[in-house]
Amino acid sequence: MILKGKKVVIMGVRNKWSIAWGAAQSAHEQGAEVICTCAEDSYEKVKELLKELPGASLYVCNNVSLDEDIDTCLEQIKTEHGKIDGLLHAIAHANTEDLHNDFINTSREGYAHAQDVSSYSLIAILRMAKEKEMLNEGASIVAYTYFGSEKAIEGYNVMGVAKAALEASIRYLAVDLGKMNCRVNAISAGPIKTLSAKGIKDFGSILDVVEQKSPLHRNVTTKQVGDATAFLFSDMANAITGEIIHVDSGFSCVGV
Repeated sequence: MILKGKKVVIMGVRNKWSIAWGAAQSAHEQGAEVICTCAEDSYEKVKELLKELPGASLYVCNNVSLDEDIDTCLEQIKTEHGKIDGLLHAIAHANTEDLHNDFINTSREGYAHAQDVSSYSLIAILRMAKEKEMLNEGASIVAYTYFGSEKAIEGYNVMGVAKAALEASIRYLAVDLGKMNCRVNAISAGPIKTLSAKGIKDFGSILDVVEQKSPLHRNVTTKQVGDATAFLFSDMANAITGEIIHVDSGFSCVGV
Protein backbone atom coordinates (compact mmCIF):
# COMPACT_ATOMS: atom_id res chain seq x y z
CA MET A 1 0.00 0.00 0.00
CA ILE A 2 1.70 3.16 -1.22
CA LEU A 3 -0.02 5.57 1.22
CA LYS A 4 0.33 3.61 4.43
CA GLY A 5 0.88 5.96 7.36
CA LYS A 6 -0.12 9.08 5.41
CA LYS A 7 -2.97 11.48 6.16
CA VAL A 8 -4.71 12.99 3.15
CA VAL A 9 -7.46 15.60 2.91
CA ILE A 10 -9.98 15.19 0.08
CA MET A 11 -11.78 18.50 -0.44
CA GLY A 12 -14.96 18.59 -2.50
CA VAL A 13 -16.75 15.26 -2.07
CA ARG A 14 -20.39 15.66 -3.11
CA ASN A 15 -21.84 12.19 -3.73
CA LYS A 16 -20.90 8.70 -4.88
CA TRP A 17 -20.48 9.87 -8.48
CA SER A 18 -18.00 12.66 -7.73
CA ILE A 19 -14.39 12.28 -8.81
CA ALA A 20 -13.32 13.28 -5.30
CA TRP A 21 -15.12 10.20 -3.95
CA GLY A 22 -13.08 8.03 -6.31
CA ALA A 23 -9.95 9.65 -4.90
CA ALA A 24 -11.10 9.00 -1.32
CA GLN A 25 -11.68 5.34 -2.12
CA SER A 26 -8.29 4.92 -3.79
CA ALA A 27 -6.45 6.68 -0.96
CA HIS A 28 -8.20 4.44 1.58
CA GLU A 29 -7.35 1.31 -0.43
CA GLN A 30 -3.71 2.40 -0.43
CA GLY A 31 -3.61 2.70 3.36
CA ALA A 32 -4.10 6.44 3.91
CA GLU A 33 -6.05 8.01 6.75
CA VAL A 34 -8.74 9.81 4.76
CA ILE A 35 -10.12 13.19 5.84
CA CYS A 36 -12.93 14.53 3.65
CA THR A 37 -14.61 17.91 3.36
CA CYS A 38 -17.92 18.79 1.78
CA ALA A 39 -20.47 21.59 1.59
CA GLU A 40 -23.05 21.74 4.35
CA ASP A 41 -25.91 20.64 2.08
CA SER A 42 -24.01 17.45 1.19
CA TYR A 43 -22.97 16.54 4.73
CA GLU A 44 -25.51 13.81 5.53
CA LYS A 45 -25.11 12.18 2.12
CA VAL A 46 -21.32 12.13 2.32
CA LYS A 47 -21.38 11.01 5.95
CA GLU A 48 -23.37 7.95 4.85
CA LEU A 49 -20.85 7.29 2.06
CA LEU A 50 -17.92 7.37 4.45
CA LYS A 51 -19.25 4.30 6.23
CA GLU A 52 -17.58 2.44 3.35
CA LEU A 53 -14.19 3.83 4.47
CA PRO A 54 -13.62 2.81 8.11
CA GLY A 55 -11.70 5.45 10.02
CA ALA A 56 -12.44 8.27 7.56
CA SER A 57 -13.42 11.70 8.92
CA LEU A 58 -15.70 14.42 7.53
CA TYR A 59 -15.69 18.20 7.96
CA VAL A 60 -17.79 21.00 6.48
CA CYS A 61 -16.12 23.61 4.29
CA ASN A 62 -19.24 25.35 3.14
CA ASN A 63 -18.09 28.30 1.05
CA VAL A 64 -14.52 28.50 -0.23
CA SER A 65 -15.22 32.08 -1.32
CA LEU A 66 -15.10 33.00 2.36
CA ASP A 67 -11.72 32.89 4.09
CA GLU A 68 -13.40 32.35 7.44
CA ASP A 69 -15.07 29.14 6.21
CA ILE A 70 -11.77 27.77 4.94
CA ASP A 71 -9.99 28.81 8.12
CA THR A 72 -12.58 27.14 10.37
CA CYS A 73 -12.42 23.89 8.42
CA LEU A 74 -8.61 23.71 8.33
CA GLU A 75 -8.34 24.62 12.00
CA GLN A 76 -10.68 21.76 12.93
CA ILE A 77 -8.65 19.33 10.84
CA LYS A 78 -5.38 20.52 12.33
CA THR A 79 -6.70 20.28 15.89
CA GLU A 80 -7.99 16.74 15.47
CA HIS A 81 -5.42 15.27 13.04
CA GLY A 82 -2.28 17.37 13.21
CA LYS A 83 -0.15 17.70 10.09
CA ILE A 84 -1.21 16.19 6.77
CA ASP A 85 0.69 14.54 3.93
CA GLY A 86 -1.65 15.24 1.03
CA LEU A 87 -4.50 17.48 -0.06
CA LEU A 88 -6.85 17.18 -3.02
CA HIS A 89 -8.63 20.25 -4.38
CA ALA A 90 -11.74 19.01 -6.24
CA ILE A 91 -13.78 22.19 -6.03
CA ALA A 92 -15.30 24.14 -8.91
CA HIS A 93 -18.46 26.05 -9.74
CA ALA A 94 -19.85 28.36 -12.42
CA ASN A 95 -23.28 29.87 -12.85
CA THR A 96 -25.53 27.76 -15.06
CA GLU A 97 -26.34 30.63 -17.41
CA ASP A 98 -22.63 31.21 -18.00
CA LEU A 99 -22.27 27.60 -19.17
CA HIS A 100 -25.39 27.54 -21.34
CA ASN A 101 -24.92 30.91 -23.06
CA ASP A 102 -22.16 31.87 -25.48
CA PHE A 103 -18.91 32.67 -23.66
CA ILE A 104 -18.97 36.25 -24.94
CA ASN A 105 -22.09 36.81 -22.84
CA THR A 106 -20.42 35.81 -19.57
CA SER A 107 -21.31 38.33 -16.91
CA ARG A 108 -18.62 40.11 -14.93
CA GLU A 109 -20.09 38.65 -11.75
CA GLY A 110 -20.22 35.14 -13.24
CA TYR A 111 -16.61 35.36 -14.43
CA ALA A 112 -15.40 36.48 -11.00
CA HIS A 113 -17.44 33.75 -9.28
CA ALA A 114 -16.02 30.95 -11.44
CA GLN A 115 -12.47 32.18 -10.90
CA ASP A 116 -12.93 32.62 -7.16
CA VAL A 117 -14.39 29.18 -6.45
CA SER A 118 -12.59 27.13 -9.08
CA SER A 119 -9.12 28.69 -9.07
CA TYR A 120 -8.39 31.18 -6.29
CA SER A 121 -9.74 28.84 -3.61
CA LEU A 122 -6.70 26.59 -4.09
CA ILE A 123 -4.37 29.50 -3.36
CA ALA A 124 -6.37 30.50 -0.29
CA ILE A 125 -6.47 26.94 1.06
CA LEU A 126 -2.75 26.38 0.64
CA ARG A 127 -1.80 29.77 2.06
CA MET A 128 -3.80 29.04 5.21
CA ALA A 129 -2.49 25.49 5.45
CA LYS A 130 1.06 26.88 5.23
CA GLU A 131 0.36 29.54 7.85
CA LYS A 132 -1.05 26.89 10.18
CA GLU A 133 2.01 24.71 9.54
CA MET A 134 -0.30 21.86 8.55
CA LEU A 135 1.80 20.46 5.72
CA ASN A 136 4.35 17.78 6.51
CA GLU A 137 7.65 17.95 4.68
CA GLY A 138 7.19 16.18 1.37
CA ALA A 139 3.43 16.79 1.33
CA SER A 140 1.69 16.47 -2.03
CA ILE A 141 -1.13 18.69 -3.30
CA VAL A 142 -3.30 17.68 -6.24
CA ALA A 143 -6.02 19.64 -8.05
CA TYR A 144 -8.47 18.55 -10.73
CA THR A 145 -8.76 20.26 -14.08
CA TYR A 146 -10.07 19.44 -17.58
CA PHE A 147 -9.02 19.68 -21.25
CA GLY A 148 -11.41 22.62 -21.68
CA SER A 149 -8.62 24.74 -20.20
CA GLU A 150 -6.47 24.05 -23.27
CA LYS A 151 -9.01 23.92 -26.09
CA ALA A 152 -12.41 25.50 -26.55
CA ILE A 153 -15.01 22.90 -25.57
CA GLU A 154 -18.60 23.84 -26.38
CA GLY A 155 -20.55 24.44 -23.19
CA TYR A 156 -17.49 24.60 -20.91
CA ASN A 157 -17.05 28.33 -21.46
CA VAL A 158 -16.09 30.30 -18.34
CA MET A 159 -15.12 27.12 -16.51
CA GLY A 160 -12.44 26.49 -19.12
CA VAL A 161 -10.98 29.92 -18.43
CA ALA A 162 -11.10 29.30 -14.67
CA LYS A 163 -9.35 25.95 -15.10
CA ALA A 164 -6.66 27.61 -17.24
CA ALA A 165 -6.02 29.98 -14.33
CA LEU A 166 -5.94 27.01 -11.96
CA GLU A 167 -3.30 25.28 -14.11
CA ALA A 168 -1.12 28.40 -14.19
CA SER A 169 -1.51 28.64 -10.41
CA ILE A 170 -0.24 25.05 -10.08
CA ARG A 171 3.10 26.07 -11.57
CA TYR A 172 3.55 29.12 -9.35
CA LEU A 173 2.43 27.25 -6.24
CA ALA A 174 4.87 24.46 -7.07
CA VAL A 175 7.69 27.01 -6.95
CA ASP A 176 6.51 28.53 -3.66
CA LEU A 177 5.83 25.27 -1.85
CA GLY A 178 8.90 23.61 -3.33
CA LYS A 179 10.85 25.66 -0.79
CA MET A 180 9.18 23.45 1.83
CA ASN A 181 9.83 20.27 -0.17
CA CYS A 182 6.10 20.06 -0.98
CA ARG A 183 4.78 19.17 -4.42
CA VAL A 184 1.82 20.65 -6.36
CA ASN A 185 0.33 18.97 -9.43
CA ALA A 186 -2.96 18.75 -11.29
CA ILE A 187 -4.77 15.92 -13.02
CA SER A 188 -6.62 16.77 -16.20
CA ALA A 189 -9.32 14.12 -16.08
CA GLY A 190 -11.31 12.95 -19.05
CA PRO A 191 -15.05 13.70 -18.98
CA ILE A 192 -16.98 11.72 -16.37
CA LYS A 193 -20.71 11.69 -15.61
CA THR A 194 -20.84 13.70 -12.41
CA LEU A 195 -23.42 16.07 -10.96
CA SER A 196 -21.34 19.02 -12.15
CA ALA A 197 -21.14 17.59 -15.67
CA LYS A 198 -24.91 17.80 -15.97
CA GLY A 199 -24.52 21.56 -16.20
CA ILE A 200 -22.59 21.26 -19.48
CA LYS A 201 -24.73 21.42 -22.59
CA ASP A 202 -24.70 18.22 -24.71
CA PHE A 203 -22.29 16.52 -22.30
CA GLY A 204 -23.19 13.10 -23.66
CA SER A 205 -21.74 13.99 -27.05
CA ILE A 206 -18.39 14.77 -25.40
CA LEU A 207 -18.32 11.27 -23.92
CA ASP A 208 -19.08 9.81 -27.35
CA VAL A 209 -16.24 11.71 -29.02
CA VAL A 210 -13.71 10.57 -26.40
CA GLU A 211 -14.77 6.97 -26.85
CA GLN A 212 -14.46 7.26 -30.61
CA LYS A 213 -11.27 9.31 -30.90
CA SER A 214 -9.07 8.55 -27.88
CA PRO A 215 -6.25 6.03 -28.41
CA LEU A 216 -7.78 3.69 -25.82
CA HIS A 217 -11.31 4.15 -27.22
CA ARG A 218 -12.92 4.40 -23.80
CA ASN A 219 -13.92 6.98 -21.24
CA VAL A 220 -12.22 7.15 -17.86
CA THR A 221 -13.71 6.28 -14.49
CA THR A 222 -13.56 7.94 -11.08
CA LYS A 223 -11.51 4.93 -9.92
CA GLN A 224 -8.87 5.50 -12.60
CA VAL A 225 -8.57 9.19 -11.72
CA GLY A 226 -8.53 8.28 -8.03
CA ASP A 227 -5.70 5.81 -8.55
CA ALA A 228 -3.65 8.46 -10.37
CA THR A 229 -4.32 10.83 -7.47
CA ALA A 230 -3.11 8.24 -4.97
CA PHE A 231 0.08 7.85 -7.01
CA LEU A 232 0.72 11.60 -6.91
CA PHE A 233 0.13 11.59 -3.15
CA SER A 234 2.70 8.83 -2.75
CA ASP A 235 6.47 8.99 -2.37
CA MET A 236 6.70 7.17 -5.71
CA ALA A 237 5.96 10.58 -7.31
CA ASN A 238 8.37 12.57 -5.16
CA ALA A 239 10.19 14.11 -8.14
CA ILE A 240 7.00 15.27 -9.91
CA THR A 241 5.76 18.82 -9.32
CA GLY A 242 4.27 21.65 -11.35
CA GLU A 243 2.76 19.18 -13.83
CA ILE A 244 -0.65 18.83 -15.45
CA ILE A 245 -1.05 15.08 -15.93
CA HIS A 246 -3.73 13.92 -18.36
CA VAL A 247 -5.79 10.92 -17.27
CA ASP A 248 -8.08 10.85 -20.29
CA SER A 249 -7.43 7.63 -22.25
CA GLY A 250 -5.00 9.66 -24.37
CA PHE A 251 -7.63 11.94 -25.88
CA SER A 252 -5.51 15.06 -25.35
CA CYS A 253 -2.72 13.70 -27.57
CA VAL A 254 -4.93 13.21 -30.63
CA GLY A 255 -5.09 15.85 -33.37
CA VAL A 256 -8.02 14.71 -35.52
